[in-house]
Amino acid sequence: MVLKALRKVFSFLLDIAETLVFSLVFFIIIWAFFLRPFQVNGLSMFPSFKDKQYVLTNIIGLHFSSPKVGDVVVFKSPMNNEEDFIKRVIGVPFDKVMVKSGLVYINGKTLDESTYVKKGDKTYGGAFLKEGLEVEVPKDSYVVLGDNRLYSSDSREWGFVPKDFIIGTSFFAYWPIEEAKPIKNPFEN
Repeated sequence: MVLKALRKVFSFLLDIAETLVFSLVFFIIIWAFFLRPFQVNGLSMFPSFKDKQYVLTNIIGLHFSSPKVGDVVVFKSPMNNEEDFIKRVIGVPFDKVMVKSGLVYINGKTLDESTYVKKGDKTYGGAFLKEGLEVEVPKDSYVVLGDNRLYSSDSREWGFVPKDFIIGTSFFAYWPIEEAKPIKNPFEN
């Protein structure tokens, strides 16, 4: 009788251990190859994202398609590869980008940023993307800007982001839970 009870307990514990190991392996595979959480640090993407907000980023999607204008991407900082940044793609390869009179121009046309830049905020040039100077985005590179233009270190200061620096495209803000929402590209329907 005691032996039978011990077998049941052992079987139960073995089932729990198998479930935990399977769950851990499943989580590691998802984290390593498909999705990764990132924390927004600072105010550079406000009002789209707040400081300390968490987003899920699709890291496998870059194998099938390139980032598009309007996508929110996480990438290795061009100044410090140990740090990750989150910004919005403004220019893709071969686009001609210019900042002039507080507005962003892509291929000679004003970029409508009304859905993610606060009304009244202006975009000014920096050390790299100078006011009124048009630059062409090289192959396999991107221009990225923070949505909070007055408080963002971005391509205006340090230049293009190489494609191989991009970790993935963010698609869902999940924490804090009361601010959970899908992250949509404002230029796609």
